[in-house]
Amino acid sequence: MDHHRPGGTADDAPVLLALRALKLGDLLVAVPALHAVRRHRPDHRLVLAVPGWLEPVVDLVDGVDALLPTPGLDAPLALAPGSVDTVLNLHGNGPESRGLLDALHAPHRLGHRWPPAGRAPAGQAAGARPWEGPEWQDGVLERARWARLVTAHGMPADPDEVWLRDPGPTDRPGATVVHVGAFYGSRAWPVERFAAVARELAQEGADVVLTGGTADVPRAAEVARLAGLDDHHLLAGRSGLREVAALVAAADVVVSVDTGVAHLASAFATPSVVIFGPAPTEEWGPPPGPHVVLTDARLRRGDTFGGVPDPALLAVTAADVLTAARHVRRAPVTPPGGAPAAG
Repeated sequence: MDHHRPGGTADDAPVLLALRALKLGDLLVAVPALHAVRRHRPDHRLVLAVPGWLEPVVDLVDGVDALLPTPGLDAPLALAPGSVDTVLNLHGNGPESRGLLDALHAPHRLGHRWPPAGRAPAGQAAGARPWEGPEWQDGVLERARWARLVTAHGMPADPDEVWLRDPGPTDRPGATVVHVGAFYGSRAWPVERFAAVARELAQEGADVVLTGGTADVPRAAEVARLAGLDDHHLLAGRSGLREVAALVAAADVVVSVDTGVAHLASAFATPSVVIFGPAPTEEWGPPPGPHVVLTDARLRRGDTFGGVPDPALLAVTAADVLTAARHVRRAPVTPPGGAPAAG
C-alpha cells in the first residue's frame, strides 16, 4: 500500500476516496463495504481517509491502495480539488463529512441521501449540491449500514464479509487474550472481574496475556497484580497495532469489552467473549461465528461517552465470562500436571 501518493499513480487510474476518520472498531465495521468497492471498481485506485495510526490494520484490508492520514473532520482533506474521481462517505451523513468531500469537487459522490425525502435542504452550505443515495436509517447494524450503502450504489456487499489478510506470525500463538482497555469509562468492566477471569484461566493452563493501549497500562498492571500474574503476561502498552492483530489472529480466545480488539477477533474468526454495555448488540455485535456476547440490555443506560460503567456491563459477572470463554475457545487447555480443563 502506498502512503505517499494517495492522489494518483503512474498510470493515472481514477481515484476513489473513502472517508472513515474514526477509530479501529469503526474502521473494521466498514471492511465489508470496502471489499465490495474493490470487487466492483477494480479500475479505481482505492484511497482510505482514516487516522494515520490505523495504518498497520489498513495494510490488512485487501485491495486498499493508499492511506490518506485523516485524524478527524476539522481540517480539509489533503488532496487537491479535482484530483479525485469518486468520493464515498463511509463516515456518516452530517454536514462536516459531506462538506469535506464536496470540497474535492469529485464528479461522482456516493453516500446517503441528503436532504432526506420530503425535507428542504435547510442548513446546507450555500451552493451545496444534494446527495443521492439510500435514506439514512437509525438503529441498524453498523456493518449492514455501510454494506447497504455501497449495494445501493451498484456494488453488492455482504455485511458479514469482515475478514482481513493474515497479519503474520506472533511469538505467543495460542494465547488467551484478555483485553482490559476501554476508550470510555462507560465500557470499563471492573479490574477485579478481569483479574478473576485471568487468574482462573491461567490456573487452568492458559497462556494469559493482558493487552491494552498506553492509557490502559495502569489498569492492566492492577489486573496482573490481583490475578497473581508476572510481567511476562503484561503486554498492554508494549505491543503495536500490527503485533496485537497477529496476537489476536492466533489466539485461543479473546476476552474484551465492545472495543476494537473485539472487532479484530471477528475479522480473524478468533473465538471471543465480548462484554457489552452502552452500545446495543443489535448495532455493534459480531458476525456469526465463535463469538459470545454478554450483556443485560434491560439495564442499559446507553451513555456511550459516559465516565462510569454502564449497568448493562456491570450485570456481567466474572463467572459468566469464564463459562463463555471455556465454551468457545479453540481447544481445551491442560493445566500443569493435570487433565485437560473442561471446555
